Amino acid sequence: MTITDSLHSLTRLSHYLLRLREELDRRSRATVNLRDFAERLNAAELDETYSTILRHSTELLGAERGSLLLFDEGTSELEVKATVGPHAEDAHAARIPLGEGVSGSVLSEGRALVVKDVRATGWHADKTGRSYKTDSFISFPIIIGGRKVGVLNVTDKADGGVYDEFDLDLLEMIAPQMALALERTEWHLKATRFQLLSITDPLTGLRNRRYLEERIKEEIERSKRHHFPICFMMIDIDDFKQYNDRNGHQAGDLALEIAAQCIKFALRTEDVASRYGGEEFSVLLPQTSLSKALIIAERIRRRVERSRFPDRNSQLLNSVHVSIGVSEFGPNVDTPVSLISAADQSLYIAKRRGKNCVDSYTPSALSKI
Repeated sequence: MTITDSLHSLTRLSHYLLRLREELDRRSRATVNLRDFAERLNAAELDETYSTILRHSTELLGAERGSLLLFDEGTSELEVKATVGPHAEDAHAARIPLGEGVSGSVLSEGRALVVKDVRATGWHADKTGRSYKTDSFISFPIIIGGRKVGVLNVTDKADGGVYDEFDLDLLEMIAPQMALALERTEWHLKATRFQLLSITDPLTGLRNRRYLEERIKEEIERSKRHHFPICFMMIDIDDFKQYNDRNGHQAGDLALEIAAQCIKFALRTEDVASRYGGEEFSVLLPQTSLSKALIIAERIRRRVERSRFPDRNSQLLNSVHVSIGVSEFGPNVDTPVSLISAADQSLYIAKRRGKNCVDSYTPSALSKI
């Protein structure tokens, strides 16, 4: 072996050792980043799970752009839940059918796609005219126990490089943590929806009586501690039985929905509207004086009066009116039962006065009933 050959061999060995060192450094950094990923994901609030997964996944892989899509089993479509990078907000409206496009195909087949140069494949990197920094990307399916959950996409490496099998290995290492976090969030959302159903009137979408009674107790306790005023309304659709008899129960149900929307749109964020029963509604008004409550009640009455309600043929031709009774928490009205009762008695007075009006609780007025 000549001296020249020896020098060439040493040069090759030096290059090999340098690449090996770079690879070891890369894996060492990845190990640290993996621990950091797990810690951040565990510390994330449930409502930030999607953005946390995507943000830290893109950081881990050095990506400047990415998206997280979840699978909707009801529609068999992928829905964008989080995005990072340029034009990120434009992608949120996208829904991708299973089996279509890169993400739909990756999830359908259950296999990750690592593309070093999109120009050498049959995939179109972008159909919207937006430019990408690089032609390399990874599309990674998220699957829990054989169940399709979603897809994570990353592209545009910050250093302009291409994605390779090492990057795919990183995603496969964090996949169980992603799946666990997504499953935890899914169960939380299901529990929240179930809880919401248990306190919601199915016809009108307002809170139900059970929820109302709990909130009244809470607000009264808060009022006693902080001396906040509270008011309460009972709202009744005038002559609703005759309306039902004349137009049919389907029109009656729609009338209840329209009335509920009139009430809802006339209220503030902190007010609690509920369907009390039948054609009766109620509104709890925290931190509200009687004078202000009467203004809100009149606003509800006028909104209902100006709306149009369905006839038997579902034509919006009918007028409907409501009567409203208002009560205020105070010395003689200091329990949930008495607050509701006082509003109910005020409602009775409004009916006696000719309906389609608002009245409020005063002991003197009640003594004349």
